[in-house]
Amino acid sequence: MPIVAQSTETTDWVSRFADEVIEESERRAPGKPVVVASGLSPSGPIHLGNLREVMTPHLVADEIRRRGYTVRHVLSWDDYDRYRKVPFGVPGVDESWAEHIGKPLTSVPAPKGSAYANWAEHFKAAMIASLAELGVEYDGISQTEQYTSGVYREQVLFAMKHRGEIDAVLAQYRTKPKAAAKKQQKPVDEAELDAEEGSGAAAEDDGSSGSAGYFPYKPYCGRCGRDFTTVTAYDDDSTEMTYSCSACGFSETVRLSEFNRGKLVWKVDWPMRWAYEGVVFEPSGVDHSSPGSSFQVGGQIVGIFGGKQPIGPMYAFVGISGMAKMSSSKGGVPTPADALQIMEPQLLRWLYARRRPNQSFKIAFDQEIQRLYDEWDKLVGKVADGSALPGDVAAYTRAVGTAAGELPGTPRPLPYRTLASVADITAGHQDQALRILSDLDPANPLGSLDEVRPRYDRAEAWINTQVPADQRTVVRDEPDVELLKSLDEQAQQSLRLLLDGLEEHWSLDGLTHLVYGVPKVQAGFPADATPRELPPEIKTAQRSFFALLYHLLVGRDTGPRLPTLLLAVGQDRVRKLLGE
Repeated sequence: MPIVAQSTETTDWVSRFADEVIEESERRAPGKPVVVASGLSPSGPIHLGNLREVMTPHLVADEIRRRGYTVRHVLSWDDYDRYRKVPFGVPGVDESWAEHIGKPLTSVPAPKGSAYANWAEHFKAAMIASLAELGVEYDGISQTEQYTSGVYREQVLFAMKHRGEIDAVLAQYRTKPKAAAKKQQKPVDEAELDAEEGSGAAAEDDGSSGSAGYFPYKPYCGRCGRDFTTVTAYDDDSTEMTYSCSACGFSETVRLSEFNRGKLVWKVDWPMRWAYEGVVFEPSGVDHSSPGSSFQVGGQIVGIFGGKQPIGPMYAFVGISGMAKMSSSKGGVPTPADALQIMEPQLLRWLYARRRPNQSFKIAFDQEIQRLYDEWDKLVGKVADGSALPGDVAAYTRAVGTAAGELPGTPRPLPYRTLASVADITAGHQDQALRILSDLDPANPLGSLDEVRPRYDRAEAWINTQVPADQRTVVRDEPDVELLKSLDEQAQQSLRLLLDGLEEHWSLDGLTHLVYGVPKVQAGFPADATPRELPPEIKTAQRSFFALLYHLLVGRDTGPRLPTLLLAVGQDRVRKLLGE
């Protein structure tokens, strides 16, 4: 009997799926390890949308491990898929790569300058490193190795023998119109990254029929190595197969029982693997869940192989906000490596853990990352004092570690926006950064930048890779004499009040109190008066005062938070620039 989903007051989406998967696994294969699955195609940069294909089953598998069960997370590298097109904007790749279209990804040369043996290994490498940093435990399987070593030989022969049944299933959908129109291309900073895009499923291949009938198998040509081939004859008893290649004109006759240079077409390959691996849980993207798509069709074909369709949710797109420039992915698709350059693994895990799979969300590369970090730090505080809601505690727990233990974290996690401001102002000078950060709390100064790493390094990378040069903070070398001369008495008084209080308030909290307090004192209120005790005009006065300070210090209307900026500039230089 299916488990009834509980309220988020007592559980979370991961726990609910774990309940269902455990029950289903015991029903299908009692006493055996629970099998969940993902699939990724290294046809190009593996982006943050693709990461949802891995993170959803990972989180469920990890919850099951926490409960003491043995779990196998199968991650199929679809590296035996055909090379479909030359991707735009990939460094070291030009139009000459078009000659490799139709070859397996593992037979395509890696981009120029790569240290890897082929195209697939080049693009797998970054994802493998990112998954390790994220604490994702999985059993990686190369489909090139599976097919070329003959692991799937019996499954291939079985599919060929039962091609009529397979063809009958596929025929139900061939004449149906596509469920959705072609998606309009969007700029990357607005785009939704389809988690399925770029995988073997993208082609929705179901094979083709020639004069000899339908065959669910595609050989790679023995001469040119490409898959522009058609099976023209096949004998079930002898497994003798004849095929021809339309690209180079080559043809040959082989025994399929001894032939390992080809693969089942996608809509047959995927359900074959479900049956072969005994997969109980595998989510699918929205493109795969539409009528006539590979997940729906696979649910019927898997029965021919004697298996059952996995349970699993349809998951939504992942959006990206505000990319300025990308370091490794190029071509406009940010990868997990790009995200991990500017945020800690815990934050990235949390973004995937806190949203149900059918909820879309965005990953921030712009100023929004500072708000996300503020939200995360607030959650950490609530978990520590016991005020967080159960669902939030669950998402936090899944973010900071796995069944194997906690992920390495920052010993002293100062606010990300503060670290970014310091990195911005100091422009890579670590001794200055340490001085400023030590002044934030003089009673408990930093002994080393290592105390705020890796968060400081992520904030510095964000400044260097995502903040345009014209938005970087450059402190003035000399006072703005003309502006200082033009100030009225009230503005001059505000600067005197600030300068008089600098030494006494030289800490992050002290300077925060001081800069917000100056307009209050000028208006006749105590410096510690709360907003409820003040008229609305005080906020206007504060904004004007802040704008004046920014102009005098950095020559702009805005900049980093003023207390951090003042600490960064240093007392002597502040006094000089403010005209003392």
